Amino acid sequence: MSVVIRRAVLGLVFACSCLLSLVAAAPTQAATPPQAVVTGWYKLILELVRHTSNYSPPVAARSFAYIGVTSYEAVASGSDNLQSLAGQLNRLKTLPSREKGAIYDDAVILNTVMEFAVTHFFDRTGPTGQHVMKKMAKRMDEEVTQGVAPDVVTRSRAYGQILSQAVFDWSQTDGGATVENMGFPLDYKVSDKPGHWVPTSLIRQQQAPLLPEWGKVLPLAMPAGSTCRLSEPPEYSEKPDSAFYKDADEVYAAVKGLTDEHRTIARFWSDDPMLSPTPPGHWINIALIVLDQQKADLPTTVDTLARLGVALSDAFIGCWDSKFEFDLIRPITYIKKNIDPNWDALLITPPFPEYPSGHSTQSGAAASAMTHIFGKALAFDDSTHEADGIKPRHFANFRAAAEEAAISRLYGGIHFRPAIERGLTQGECIANYVNALKTKK
Repeated sequence: MSVVIRRAVLGLVFACSCLLSLVAAAPTQAATPPQAVVTGWYKLILELVRHTSNYSPPVAARSFAYIGVTSYEAVASGSDNLQSLAGQLNRLKTLPSREKGAIYDDAVILNTVMEFAVTHFFDRTGPTGQHVMKKMAKRMDEEVTQGVAPDVVTRSRAYGQILSQAVFDWSQTDGGATVENMGFPLDYKVSDKPGHWVPTSLIRQQQAPLLPEWGKVLPLAMPAGSTCRLSEPPEYSEKPDSAFYKDADEVYAAVKGLTDEHRTIARFWSDDPMLSPTPPGHWINIALIVLDQQKADLPTTVDTLARLGVALSDAFIGCWDSKFEFDLIRPITYIKKNIDPNWDALLITPPFPEYPSGHSTQSGAAASAMTHIFGKALAFDDSTHEADGIKPRHFANFRAAAEEAAISRLYGGIHFRPAIERGLTQGECIANYVNALKTKK
């Protein structure tokens, strides 16, 4: 069994055990705060992402966005202070409203919408995931309905169902709902022009790039995938005095001279699919950490998770639009051909073009969205991988975390510096549209 396959199997076993332990550890007391319903489901979602086979980072980010919007609208529909995102997010029209004068229970509605959304967006997860989702829904339903009048429970569940269905129906119109063959096209012609992407994996499925049409998926907040378009990367050249060669030589030297700290950073942010909650899931977990640290109320909780989900989803659409516009070669291909045939990257190179860095674009967007909510000076400890035996890292603010996530890809041998720096800028541009959303009346 190869090392990669062995790691994937071990990761799957670990994820399944975590899924079961999450439900087993669920609190049983009555009067569960509504925000705890949301964050409890999100903790399960992060484990589901680990072992749902088609959940590559763009796909995971898309689900985080729609689940976040669903929970936000469930709360906004009964709030005098929150404003619906209908009419603000692309293609989202008026949503079902609560009956005027009728009594509803937010926790019951939230459990209903989270069960619906998670079940529908993770319909391809394995048997263990399906089993745990059902147990989670049942366990949480027993909690949130304790002491609530039967007619309120019935009314709240019914409203949660129709609201969830409306948001889910909207999600089916963006062009990203169906992902076949784990996102790898069965028919794809790789360019034979110098400087263009070529496969970096021996796996047959990965002889085509991941999700080449994802840049055409309709975004939620920004107008189109091409809205935050990047300038061209440095001109391709194999001459040792060229800017392109120097960028490649920087990656080569960085990996050859890695310090222990650089290795730690590269692995902390690697977030490989099937072995982690993926890069967007890492930022969702940061949000859960901060929400807990701040003892956030219900409006702040759903606002944060909705904004962050939309920022992450739009970031991957914008990033993928640029990736397949420029179709740039990866460092490992260039370095082996032009600098050192025996060189290898620290991390496994993902199967899609290089420019810009997905880690950078999504982290730039996430940090900007989180800063918009919590400010520039909020420090936090990121313990996302603590259960995997990786020590938490401290960050003075969200921007510092984003910059470390971005530069981690140079240490890992995955990206050239222009893809890293310009990816952060692209993410900030995308987040501007998210930050412009009005959630307070």
